[in-house]
Amino acid sequence: MLLNKISLFSNSRLNVKNIFAFKNLSSNVISSKAHFSHQPNVKSNIIDSGYKLTTLPSGFRVASETLKMSTATVGVWIDAGSRYEDENNSGVAHFLEHMAFKGTKKRTQHQLELEVEDMGAHLNAYTSREHTVYYAKCLSSDLEKSVEILSDILLRSVYDEGAIYREQQVILREAESIEQNVQEVVFDHLHAIAFAESPLERTILGSCQNIKNMTRDHLIEYVKKYYKGPRMVLTAAGGVDHDYLVELGKKYFGNIEKGDEHVLDYERGTFRQSTKTIENPEMKMTYGTLAVEGTSWTNTDNVAIQVANTMIGQYDRTQSVGILGRSTLANSLGHDSGVESFMAYTTSYKDVGLTGVYFCAEPRALENLVRCICDEWRSLSGDINVDSLERAKSSLLTNCALILDGSTAVCEDIGRQILIYGKRLNVEELAEEINAVTPDTIRSIGERYYLNKPFSYVVVGNTSNWPGGLKIKKMLSKP
Repeated sequence: MLLNKISLFSNSRLNVKNIFAFKNLSSNVISSKAHFSHQPNVKSNIIDSGYKLTTLPSGFRVASETLKMSTATVGVWIDAGSRYEDENNSGVAHFLEHMAFKGTKKRTQHQLELEVEDMGAHLNAYTSREHTVYYAKCLSSDLEKSVEILSDILLRSVYDEGAIYREQQVILREAESIEQNVQEVVFDHLHAIAFAESPLERTILGSCQNIKNMTRDHLIEYVKKYYKGPRMVLTAAGGVDHDYLVELGKKYFGNIEKGDEHVLDYERGTFRQSTKTIENPEMKMTYGTLAVEGTSWTNTDNVAIQVANTMIGQYDRTQSVGILGRSTLANSLGHDSGVESFMAYTTSYKDVGLTGVYFCAEPRALENLVRCICDEWRSLSGDINVDSLERAKSSLLTNCALILDGSTAVCEDIGRQILIYGKRLNVEELAEEINAVTPDTIRSIGERYYLNKPFSYVVVGNTSNWPGGLKIKKMLSKP
């Protein structure tokens, strides 16, 4: 049931994904494979109504959860994002997201917009490195119309040449906007260096040259290759009936091809130690991230790392009331540290991940900040404060539960987890895995993920006081 809600900036271009810790940098679905001893100290009073899952002969899945409301969110989650692109078509998944609303064989763009408006519905989409999502928010009575529209835009878009040219200009402007967002820049560069020579290094939008060179053939070929039954899930939450949704899936997606035995193949990513500084002495603040290799979605250490990151915590000088007591790193830095904000984060993919700290600080504060981050990571392999650990576990579970507010959050939670795990985890499973994290668990991940391990960093701004790779390596060495 846990959802990768508000994800890492460079992991998605729509702020509706990952959950842990903060708005646009963080977290991941809890692994269903953790096997630590249970400690019943975090309670959950949430009762899941239960989701249902049906798999059609093509491998196309239909999943739903019924909630007591008159509205619904329905969408198609596709295991097809920017990591499935190559140098020639990089950016095509995101480009398809734009083109889906520009007309089909049945509807012009104007007709599509008018139909959605007449229903009072909302139609949207987003792309990440691993997934593409198209969804509609509607009245329950308009569920079939929404599913039919989703089918139409996904399977019968015309990709008009004129519309392609217009969207090239739109996406180029979007790329310019992203270049002005330092956080976006930091995390795109982090992926580029940490996952160099693998598809995860590429940005979601693609290079400006690729955007300019995008053709109708690129779009058609990508859909033909990756929009296959085993890669797709029709998901709905709210005032929906599962059996009815299954019938709609058969009716509007029944002709989806299953694909061959290689339909789920992908090129694995590999974490590399690498560093990058982008000097701009005129910037008043310096932005950056220090990261080590994290875990995949299903790695049994995933939960413990998220708990550890919750202990390290977050800090924003403009919103610091009461936050020091919850963040061990903020307590280490103290007041007047010159640090504007920081956030411990983790982001996971199906084979690899990143975990680290993102920060914004005055240049004078950089060396002390890095030393404190490394001290926090080193402390994970030492004596663990039990109160801090229990507080982090409670906070993590609470955040996971609070995010599931409304049909859209639940619908996304189901779709994402079906693609990742093949099932949806309920709150009790989530609570059990968080409860199972003990001081010994934290010490174990501290030893295995942080001390004397490869690291990567990206720093943007006045970097004159950045300690550099050799100093950081020494800071992360075993005592």
